[in-house]
This record gives sequence, structure tokens and C-alpha cells, in this order.
Amino acid sequence: MKIRFLGHASFLITSDAGVNIITDPYKPGCFNGGIQYGKITEAADIVTISHEHDDHNETDIAGAPVFVRDAKPQQVKGIDIMGLDTFHDTGEGSERGSNIIYKMVIDGMDVVHLGDLGHNLSSEEAAKIGNVDVLLVPVGGYFTIDAKVGDSIIGLLKPKVVIPMHFKTDKCGFPIAPVEQFIAGKDVQKAGTELELEKDALPGNTMFYVLDPSK
Repeated sequence: MKIRFLGHASFLITSDAGVNIITDPYKPGCFNGGIQYGKITEAADIVTISHEHDDHNETDIAGAPVFVRDAKPQQVKGIDIMGLDTFHDTGEGSERGSNIIYKMVIDGMDVVHLGDLGHNLSSEEAAKIGNVDVLLVPVGGYFTIDAKVGDSIIGLLKPKVVIPMHFKTDKCGFPIAPVEQFIAGKDVQKAGTELELEKDALPGNTMFYVLDPSK
């Protein structure tokens, strides 16, 4: 499995069989130019959308993909996908609405994308998610959980690989924190724009990888 960071909360995940999954694709220039990452031109077989905000719900995606926008368990092109309904804020959606956490089984690995999760997880929610091999976690705060809550969730889910997302860059004008606030004090691997993982080679303890946006 290959994971390429496109930007913001969007990743291109490619299975060994060549199935392309794009998570939370953004609309370039949305929110009055707050998102300046380039257009996503890669083709997808599957697109997951955690919530209907323009920095997460682009539909102009090549490849005639299947769009997954709800939490019902389903199998799409050989990929098992389940969702967990959560919220975009700490007020049960009263500020920013709902959010879906997606768990996908890709090449035998459990990949979890937290979307724009805005609150900590309960032990019950963690139990519903179950095993996590790869966790894609927002860390910028303000609109989502911040670094501190991210660490709490990592402690609950105990993933083998953590990849931060939804943080401040020179192409994101949102008032959120840069990734440095999350990785401070952690043993972090820099992996460029893409990380390749194999189930048999996953680390025994949680490893942190920071990817550079490719857009």
C-alpha cells in the first residue's frame, strides 16, 4: 500500500492491486482562497468524504469514482469500508455539524481517517473503531482536534503508524497550528510526499511519519 499526501486532509491511497482511494478531496481556492493546494488530477476508484465542507468534498475527480458519504458498512471494489458518525466540534455538531470517521481495510491493514473530528473519542467509540494499523489524524486545532487531543486519541487507538494532517502550511491560510506543534518531542520520520507500507513490516510500537503535501 502506498499513501501519498495531496494536501490538507486529502490522501491518495493505492492498494497493491492498484485500487486508488482519495480521502476528503478539497476544492482549490475554497473559503476565499484559504486553500491554495493545487487541483487534484489523480484518478480515483473510491472517494471518501467525511463531511460536506468545501475543503473536504470536491467531486470533480477523474476516474468515475464511487463516492462514499455515509457510515454504513460496505465493500467497494474489494475494499471494506466502515464509518463511525462523530462531530466536527465539541457541541455535538451545533457549531460545525457532523463528521464521519472512515476505517478501510487495504492490503490487510486497517487504515483510519478521522476526517475533521472535533472532539475526543470515548472508550466506546474507540472500541467500535477497533484495531488501527494506520491513523490519519488532524492536528491543527481550531476547526478540529488539536495536538493534545490527537495524542489522547492515539493513546486510545494505539495505531502502529500515525500520519498527521489538517495543519497550517504556506498553502493553507486557516488559523490552525503547524505540524511542528504536534511532532514536538516525538521521534518522527520524514517520508517526503509518499509512504509505502506492508502489513508484515509494520512497526511494533507507534511510529510517526510526516508527509509533505504533493500539491
